[in-house]
Amino acid sequence: MQSAHLLLEEPIRMISILEPSKATFFPAMTKIVGTLGPKSRSVEVIEACLRAGMSVARFDFSWGNNEYHQGTLENLKKAVKGVKKLCAVMLDTVGPELQVVNKNETAIELEADAFVTLTPDSSKEASSQVLPINFERLSQAVKQGDTIFLGQYLFTGSETTSVWLEVADIQGQDVVCLVKNTATLAGSLFTMHVSQVHIDLPTLSDTDKHAISMWGVKNSIDFLSLSYTRHAEDVRQARAFLSKLGDLHQTQIFAKIENIEGLKHFDEILQEADGIILSRGNLGIDLPPEKVFLFQKAAVYKCNMAGKPSIITRVVDSMTDNLRPTRAEATDVANAVLDGTDGILLGAETLRGLYPVETITTVGRICAEAEKVYNQAVYFKKTVKYVGEPMTHLESIASSAVRAAIKVKASVIVVFTSSGRAARLIAKYRPSMPVLAVVIPRLMTNLLKWSFTGAFQARQCLAVRGIFPMLADPRHAAESTSATNESILKIALDHGKAAGIIKPHDRIVVFQKVGDSSVVKIIELEE
Repeated sequence: MQSAHLLLEEPIRMISILEPSKATFFPAMTKIVGTLGPKSRSVEVIEACLRAGMSVARFDFSWGNNEYHQGTLENLKKAVKGVKKLCAVMLDTVGPELQVVNKNETAIELEADAFVTLTPDSSKEASSQVLPINFERLSQAVKQGDTIFLGQYLFTGSETTSVWLEVADIQGQDVVCLVKNTATLAGSLFTMHVSQVHIDLPTLSDTDKHAISMWGVKNSIDFLSLSYTRHAEDVRQARAFLSKLGDLHQTQIFAKIENIEGLKHFDEILQEADGIILSRGNLGIDLPPEKVFLFQKAAVYKCNMAGKPSIITRVVDSMTDNLRPTRAEATDVANAVLDGTDGILLGAETLRGLYPVETITTVGRICAEAEKVYNQAVYFKKTVKYVGEPMTHLESIASSAVRAAIKVKASVIVVFTSSGRAARLIAKYRPSMPVLAVVIPRLMTNLLKWSFTGAFQARQCLAVRGIFPMLADPRHAAESTSATNESILKIALDHGKAAGIIKPHDRIVVFQKVGDSSVVKIIELEE
């Protein structure tokens, strides 16, 4: 049976902190999203990333073309087959991202107290005096005294690789800025962020629509990360667009909150989106430093209570170039887990970082340690109180399954599901044991052909904390006879035993449908 978890609120023997962590098949309940790119696109590295704990592969379309990303995805498919682990695919849009293009890729030295001109004239070469940008109306959007930040792949926070500019003058379409800190900008593309200023560009750009309708449709993407989501209408428009693209009507939309506009409309956005990504790079610029933690905690709490996954970015930036995170970064990861986040998104750390596999491993270990001291009992009571009465039938059964699992110290909760909804509802109550979601396909038709659902639903569970999905035989239905369910249950338990999460004499809580009823039962394994 599962051992009792420590709680931070209770006395901890300090010597126990030095005890080595035990290796498990599932490195952590918290999910890790890895961005694949130059340093992480080979089959060998992707296989190592999957073994280390990556459950969602992110493809960032703010750089690279469809052919490049397709090559990476083909390698991902080979790696998934080799490792025999499911991995979801996330397409991250460009959105209304402002960029500086450095065609010749030579390093640009910017000196403090010097002036640099931002111009929409793309014919000009990037230099320490002029930086060409991809937005013609910047001069209309900003005013003297406004703050602009530049850096490669968002902002590292390091004063030597990202620069802070202050608008000094506006000359026609050009914006003249005072450089506030000395920095070296290296690479072909820099992201530009104008602090707390509305940028009049569509959230889903023509470039994004092309990438989704071509690359996304071809590869049946599981998640769309909607960059710079500012209003609930952004999500509705993206969903309407996806609904016209075949299987992509099943694709889940994660709204990426990156600026003050998204923060102001957070509640409405959360209502429309399937999940939330807190992009702390840009948010950390728009918000005063002392307010960043408050937004993170409030946003994660709201996601938890809504039963929708939240993913946090920018946690171990220093591991882009270093083998170990800073003490502050390690603590930041743990605090995100204790706040209740579902996942950690790694960007530059795995895209172009020197240690993609080691980064995933380290983050997974930190998450696992934080989960051991997560106060599940307090969270459970808080969630039940928030949901209130009367609960829906399904939510009542789901919360009861978690309560039963806690009381009998079950090692795992097995849930039979077709849509994944039941598994997500159980995960909403943050059980301290894994949720093994047995996704049973349904036979569907569009009047032209028959097809099975299930693959999308299984992979989409990979973004939710604590859920570990597996696909069942499509010949069985989720609400089939007890004999059929027993055979599927045996397969699920065998999977759990092989993974090392189920042992002889363990107690298992099973959530399933029998006819029109939802049933929770407790079984104790024999030898």
